[in-house]
Amino acid sequence: MTSTRGRSPPRAGGDGAFPGFAKGGFADWVDDVIPLFHRDLGGAGRPPLVLLHGLLGSSRNWQTAGTELATQYHVHALDLRNHGRSPHADGMTYHVLAADVLAWLDVQRLGPVTLIGHSMGGKAAMLLACRAPERVARLVVVDIAPKDYCWPAHRESFAAMNELDLTTLISRADAEARFETRVPSWPMRKFLATNLEADAAGRWRWQINLPAVTRGLPEVEKNPLQPGDAYAGPVRFIAGGKSEYIETSDTAVICAHFPAADVVTIAESGHNPHVETRAAFVAAVLA
Repeated sequence: MTSTRGRSPPRAGGDGAFPGFAKGGFADWVDDVIPLFHRDLGGAGRPPLVLLHGLLGSSRNWQTAGTELATQYHVHALDLRNHGRSPHADGMTYHVLAADVLAWLDVQRLGPVTLIGHSMGGKAAMLLACRAPERVARLVVVDIAPKDYCWPAHRESFAAMNELDLTTLISRADAEARFETRVPSWPMRKFLATNLEADAAGRWRWQINLPAVTRGLPEVEKNPLQPGDAYAGPVRFIAGGKSEYIETSDTAVICAHFPAADVVTIAESGHNPHVETRAAFVAAVLA
């Protein structure tokens, strides 16, 4: 496995124009795109597949499932802006998230790709597919629907992270213990702590851009699609049977934007089927 940082992308217009920007609705955000970090999970020479993580996640979340998908695809897992090892920037709208990914595709000189996005990454993937359909051969959306959400638990998680005194922090386990009053879920406390890292002197910091992501949470909760947005290509929504992110009532809005879509539910999974029920998830992608 290799990890690389993309070089600064060319600007739109002239000889360096992005194919999807001119007619895809991203032109207003071109000056804000940033080079994204990515992991090559194998499968060189096979059709390209690009993985987008969810809120507070990173490309690390995809390493095991991505390696299994590499039996059929050349798999690339990206860190979205303000997450993982990608650069920090002020904006956290879906337009800039999608524009970053589209610019990365151009830098990598990739043709139409299979695009898989989980949760927040799924919303960014939906928007990119609708606005630049020529860049997407197939879309897979993991446990998220094209609608507005309200996540009280996320707000408590962000409050816990912002309250954490990094100057007195001893370890990730110490952070998990301090999160307990606001975040009752032990797996969530461990997940939040994965965004902490220590420097050579033992000083702790947030790897994510916590201020920007905190400010951007209301935007992340919103539906990124407008009534006229649509992608006619093949689409699979993968829902966790123990999750409430995709409901039966969402079928109509899914089909309005993605007329060729189907929905596969993995009964044993919660919100993270690529981690919780990996074999079933990989099978659903490859089917």
